[in-house]
Amino acid sequence: MSVTLERRVVPPGEDDYLQAAWELKEAIREEEGLLKQRWGFFADAYRKATVHAFFDGETLAGFAAARGDGYILFLGIDPDYRGRGLGERLIAAIAEDATGVSCHARVSNRNALEFYEHLGFERVRRIQDYYEDGVDAYYLRLGDSDRLLERLTELFGR
Repeated sequence: MSVTLERRVVPPGEDDYLQAAWELKEAIREEEGLLKQRWGFFADAYRKATVHAFFDGETLAGFAAARGDGYILFLGIDPDYRGRGLGERLIAAIAEDATGVSCHARVSNRNALEFYEHLGFERVRRIQDYYEDGVDAYYLRLGDSDRLLERLTELFGR
C-alpha cells in the first residue's frame, strides 16, 4: 500500500470508476452486510452525484458520492485503508462544495454512527422502514460546518 493516495473527482453525468466503486461497495456488503443497494439504483445515483475518490495507484481505496446539496448517497472505504483519515477527508471534500452535509445511516450501523457523530453530525430523526429490507435509519446532519473544520485540524494538524 502506498503512503500517498491520489484524490480524483468525478463530476455529475460521468461514470468514471463506476465499476470500481460498485466492486468496493459489493465487497463491503458481502463482508459487513451494509451498502445493500442494487446495481440500477447505485449506478443511477452515482452518475447523478459528484464522486470524490482516493486511489492507491489504480486501486480504489475509498469514495463518497454526494448530491449538489451535500447529501451523501454513498460512502465506502476499503477495509485495508480504514483508520487513515480517508472518510474524514471525503466528508471535508463534500463540505467544501455544499452549504450543508447530511446522510442516512442504518440504526444498526454503529461504526457509521460513531464516525459521523465523531465529525459533529447530529441525529435529526429516526425513519421507520427506511431501507428496502425494513431496517430503520437515522437522518444525520452536520450540525456546524466549523466543527468539521476544527475536527479536521485536530486530526490532520492543518
